[in-house]
Amino acid sequence: MLTTTLVLVVVLALAFDFTNGFHDAANAIASAVSTRALSLRGALTLAAVMNLIGALLGTGVAVTIASGVIDTPVGQDALHVVLSALVGAIAWNLLTWYFGLPSSSSHALVGGLVGAAVASSTQVHWAGVVEKVVIPMIVSPAVGLVLGYAVMTAIMWAFRHADAHRAGRLMRRAQIVSAASLALGHGLQDAQKSMGVIVLALVVTGHQAGYAVPLWVILACALALTAGTYSGGLRIMRTLGRRIFHLTPPHGFAAELSAASVLYLTAFVFAAPVSTTHVITSAVMGAGATTRRSAVRWSVAGDIAKGWVLTLPGAAVVAAATYGVTGLL
Repeated sequence: MLTTTLVLVVVLALAFDFTNGFHDAANAIASAVSTRALSLRGALTLAAVMNLIGALLGTGVAVTIASGVIDTPVGQDALHVVLSALVGAIAWNLLTWYFGLPSSSSHALVGGLVGAAVASSTQVHWAGVVEKVVIPMIVSPAVGLVLGYAVMTAIMWAFRHADAHRAGRLMRRAQIVSAASLALGHGLQDAQKSMGVIVLALVVTGHQAGYAVPLWVILACALALTAGTYSGGLRIMRTLGRRIFHLTPPHGFAAELSAASVLYLTAFVFAAPVSTTHVITSAVMGAGATTRRSAVRWSVAGDIAKGWVLTLPGAAVVAAATYGVTGLL
């Protein structure tokens, strides 16, 4: 029974990775598509390839997810905790995808782990959750907003005397590079979360002693995220690419470059699981605000912020309810 449940957990973790891919694919390519720097299919292909490469570049965030959120003893009940966390995260991903709301798959997963742990009386590393999740959740969008504004301001100054047509063509080409760098950062960050869950499942079932990520786990999660990314995410893409601010190539480049910088910093330096969605959305707002404040549709941004706030508790509630059901089986 333990082996069957473990296989189910691995399958669900890969399913979460897939939903993460189509849910968050829009983050990396929405601005490039909306500015016509890339075609939709070309952008999806680029994002899928760069997500795959990014997923192979590190495991620091995976270790944080596996060991820094909850403390689960070895046994069948611990596996039910992990299973319930995945169900909560996937359910939240699907719900927010249906409504076209850019929410955080990362925080949905953490919320699921916390909710299932509380329901099962499993110890939660609250200090780790605050340090590695809550604080980065607040700081990273703020940094993305400021960087987006600063980079766009620098671009406006650098091209203040340039021919508008030539500058626009140059920025479209540059945006291909920035979109690729953002997709690489998304793969680096988001694939590692499912890696961490699978490693946690292996540890609690006694299949491995430490939190090192096996190669087969890295490859499986990378491929699942890539497949999900290639399937696309048009609902969310419309929100990011058009409803918040009508992007131009310079704005898209500034937002993507800023967001990618935050993703690399948090993954390589702090091993903190931050949200690609939060960072790119705030960077779009920052870049758009350089035109004029009223150019940004702050009411849409407010709706998105509500989704951010609801993600952790929403996924936690679903995960806790799932644990209650599995506990009766």
